[in-house]
Amino acid sequence: MSAQHTHTHSHPSQGDHGHGHDDHHGDVGPHSSLREYAIGFVLSVILTAIPFWLVMAKVIADRNTAVLVLGGFAVVQILVHMVYFLHMNGKVEGGWTLLSTIFTVVFVAIAISGTLWVMFHMNSNMMPDHPTPTPPKHEAAGHVTP
Repeated sequence: MSAQHTHTHSHPSQGDHGHGHDDHHGDVGPHSSLREYAIGFVLSVILTAIPFWLVMAKVIADRNTAVLVLGGFAVVQILVHMVYFLHMNGKVEGGWTLLSTIFTVVFVAIAISGTLWVMFHMNSNMMPDHPTPTPPKHEAAGHVTP
């Protein structure tokens, strides 16, 4: 068997030039460590626990304020996930991934806000005002004529 055994592991000196699967030289992708994932996880837990506590303890009484605060925590958590788990920054792929993400967010924000604006204005401008009917004066005073 040893005489017929072929050597499957190639070395750069054997014409492979070192382009194996484990060669990451010149790779522009992220190389994350366990430390970065742990930081992202801890931040995510904190950014989930604080809004949960705010709602369950009824810390914020005003509904509109609560929605704004919780929305802010949600946006921060999205950014944490993008940085620590999706590894988006200006260095990866020459910044194109970050640029395309920013474009997508702006496009979606314009589409949603434009849709809401059109729906609101169509509702307020297209629906005719129906005056509330007022009862005749003799019925309003409690006098009913047969």
